[in-house]
Amino acid sequence: MKNKLIVSPSPHIHSGDSIEKNMYGVLIALVPAFIVSLYVFGIDAFIITLASVVFCIITEYVVQRFMFKKEPTIFDGSAIITGVLLAFNVPSNLPIWIVAIGAIVAIGVGKMSFGGLGNNIFNPALLGRVFLLISFPSQMTSWPLPSTVEAVDGMTAATVLSNVKYNPTELISLSDMFFGLEGGSIGEMSAMALLLGLVYMLWKKIITWHIPVSIMLTVAVFAGGMYLIDPVALHNPLIHLFSGGLMLGAIFMATDYATSPLSHKGMLIYGVGIGVITMCIRLWGSYPEGVSFAILLMNAFTPLINNYVKPKRFGEVVKNG
Repeated sequence: MKNKLIVSPSPHIHSGDSIEKNMYGVLIALVPAFIVSLYVFGIDAFIITLASVVFCIITEYVVQRFMFKKEPTIFDGSAIITGVLLAFNVPSNLPIWIVAIGAIVAIGVGKMSFGGLGNNIFNPALLGRVFLLISFPSQMTSWPLPSTVEAVDGMTAATVLSNVKYNPTELISLSDMFFGLEGGSIGEMSAMALLLGLVYMLWKKIITWHIPVSIMLTVAVFAGGMYLIDPVALHNPLIHLFSGGLMLGAIFMATDYATSPLSHKGMLIYGVGIGVITMCIRLWGSYPEGVSFAILLMNAFTPLINNYVKPKRFGEVVKNG
């Protein structure tokens, strides 16, 4: 009996996971979307992505080395992911100096001001993106035409969601939306490429299905219900799934470990909230897109969700009434 209950210090089991392994796994999952961006926007997509990553790494190094006075951890992959995701959320013709500002805000304000990796309450890349959208609305909403479309150099056009909201007669085909042959932010166009990244991360168990599936299912049900009432392009669920930043946000940003709920039940609540807020902004807000705002708002609710759905502690007595 004396050895029936053995208590030892944690951790009890090591799965072989590490910050570096998971971060670089996410980067691998982003490769298909990056390849599509190079095909659609050419060298501009590479330059913006490289610049964003470099500025994020430099910002993190400077803050850790000279402000926190500790050994920099710039190669754990987190700063690189923030740089890539920030680049994927901006147009390919954005001036480099604006990219630099976005990177400084993303890392300096969104991550390091909270204490660094794991302590931030908002997704750093999205915080940087929303700051740029509010500060530089003209540059952040100027979308170059894809290189696959014959156009004068520098010509821009509206995104799919802008056309859905304001000019539904100018929509491209669903297949072009799925494969990513349209204007938009660097990494958000190809639903196919982003879904490949989702499959890879699920296979490697980097994330679970709860957040991305709950977001996409909520958007599909919300838009589908509206479509049954009024079958116009604005309410077409496939358009809302395949266009804008929905796939990028649902798969790669809403699933951020530090800013999303811990439990599966909490993840489902979080995902449904993001989906509902996204659709409310898309249908009735002044912006044609709402994913970034929805994720940041639900990031703020994450502590509340964690507290609401936290499991009962071992030996805890539940009081009735």
